[in-house]
Amino acid sequence: MRYLMLVCTDPDHQPGPDDAAPDVGDWVTEMDGRGVRLMGSRTRPASDATTVRVRDRQVLLTDGPYAETKDQIAGFDIIECADLDEAVEVASRHPMAWAGKIELRPFWPDDEE
Repeated sequence: MRYLMLVCTDPDHQPGPDDAAPDVGDWVTEMDGRGVRLMGSRTRPASDATTVRVRDRQVLLTDGPYAETKDQIAGFDIIECADLDEAVEVASRHPMAWAGKIELRPFWPDDEE
């Protein structure tokens, strides 16, 4: 099953001295080696975002994030795992799970509506 792994900041979290996160390069190397990580990338800051909405057939653009939230998406990965348990294990090893948060969203299977 494929999952979109949203890598998010958590501005309310203050890491303690024992919260040393693993290196992201090591995580990428390991997950690529396992064949779990299909692709991923950092994203530009939310201040560089453009929100697109269509209302009454008019395209409306808003600079910056549309969501009124303090935490923001910092990157993403697409992973392929046997099940949610493996996806949670993969996500829990990502450095941002230690300092931010990871949201897992399963893809709709191609044969399901």
